[in-house]
Amino acid sequence: MLIGVPKEIKNHEYRVGLTPASVRELIAAGHSAVVEQNAGAAIGFPDEMYEAVGATILPAAAEVFATAEMIVKVKEPQAVECEMLREGQILYTYLHLAPDIAQTQGLIKSGAIAIAYETVTDNHGGLPLLAPMSEVAGRMSIQAGAHALEMSMGGRGMLLGGVPGVAPAKVTIIGGGVVGTNAARMAAGMGADVTILDRSIRRMQQLDDIFMGRVKTVFSTQDAVEEHVLASDLVVGAVLIPGAAAPKLVSRDMVAKMMRGSVLVDVAIDQGGCFATSKATTHQEPTYVVDDVVHYCVANMPGGVARTSTLALNNATLGYALAIANKGWKQALADDKNLLEGLNVCEGKITYEAVAHDQNIQYVPAAEVVGLT
Repeated sequence: MLIGVPKEIKNHEYRVGLTPASVRELIAAGHSAVVEQNAGAAIGFPDEMYEAVGATILPAAAEVFATAEMIVKVKEPQAVECEMLREGQILYTYLHLAPDIAQTQGLIKSGAIAIAYETVTDNHGGLPLLAPMSEVAGRMSIQAGAHALEMSMGGRGMLLGGVPGVAPAKVTIIGGGVVGTNAARMAAGMGADVTILDRSIRRMQQLDDIFMGRVKTVFSTQDAVEEHVLASDLVVGAVLIPGAAAPKLVSRDMVAKMMRGSVLVDVAIDQGGCFATSKATTHQEPTYVVDDVVHYCVANMPGGVARTSTLALNNATLGYALAIANKGWKQALADDKNLLEGLNVCEGKITYEAVAHDQNIQYVPAAEVVGLT
């Protein structure tokens, strides 16, 4: 199979779908690769490294899309990229379709087979291709939040960990999954007063064991969310419903009652955000203020540490890329029920139920499309 790697074009996005090492693995398995010029140059993967492992460098994205049978990316295709996709072509990348009707329509129109990293599952109920970026985003949420608390950013002027004789900042993390756990690890390590809200008793028991009392856990109700959000200096939104739009857990009225200069970091912004006042921002302009509350809602947060993120992502995605290339998309999905969960759009049909539900579009089960029913 001929695999294409275009350069990412989202604002300040420097990650790349395949590293030279990953391309080498694919070529060793009998496949070929075309890579857009300078696709990985910004993070230390110059064209020469790709050429050294056998890839062909092409000068423009249009040539990569026109040539490749499978496109491997990081971020969701932008409008101009959707227009370059063609019928029967495989797209393997993050999609986050639920809140993005325009992208969904673009993929439907293209006739491509779109496999989303974020909905591929594992045998333990996890999301293995989302997990590495969730780890990065969770850790970065605290870095970003700590910076946003500084006066120059419009924050309260608080040091996250305080100093002897001065209390640390209060941090509330809504959601105890991969993002929330990594955020809590960073915040607690910096000395903050950390509380995690979650609705799973089992997960809170696990968190209690992990943190050994250094982080508090509270069952998430509307009352609990309101109480802790209003008392916090920094709130991290870390909720996830796989493939679906994020629930709005913090209302506009609640934001208006928060302390002046407090900070909201919405890691769920790719799925529409979990704060009523959230809107996607970029690394170029990462924050804005509503009711004197600083909002950090960067939609590609891990792109800020693009080299670390690319390496972590490739560790997770390469095995599935090899399976798709070796077997073809239909057989690879038929053989692996977890990879099958990644199929979101296929030849003009929506094959992920949560996306179809959120956008009120007809749903066709992925199993039906690959001939399993």
